Amino acid sequence: MLSWRVRIENPLPEPAVIGLWHQDLPACLAAFKNKNIAVLISQSKDGSKFAKLAKSLGYNVFRGSSSRGQSEIKHLLKALKNGISAGMALDGPKGPALTAKPGAEWLSGKANAPLIKIKVKYSRVFRLNSWDKTFIPLPFSKITIFIKG
Repeated sequence: MLSWRVRIENPLPEPAVIGLWHQDLPACLAAFKNKNIAVLISQSKDGSKFAKLAKSLGYNVFRGSSSRGQSEIKHLLKALKNGISAGMALDGPKGPALTAKPGAEWLSGKANAPLIKIKVKYSRVFRLNSWDKTFIPLPFSKITIFIKG
């Protein structure tokens, strides 16, 4: 992660709901570190590892599941109302991949904050054999983050 060369094309408005695809989580985690962003991470074993990494990179981490509905996503709503951006996977924690769930749109509307959709371009990458086919940038990869309002 330290060797990745990350470039963000446009500045993020604040606060905003930052929507990304689950497959781009590693790159986005690196790109938006130490930017005071709140995220919701599942309480699974894998989620525990990811939450520890996210905290070390300066994210405000809340544990729970967006698939449980509004009861867990309220933490992100509160962060947005306090001027802190919130990041979430558009296709949720379980997919199907690249099919947006209603959570980001709901959160954006409820908080009256813009929904910013992220597109990621990689120079060198391999993909995991997981439900979302996660992109793992290779060392010294160039990653470009495109921000669309």
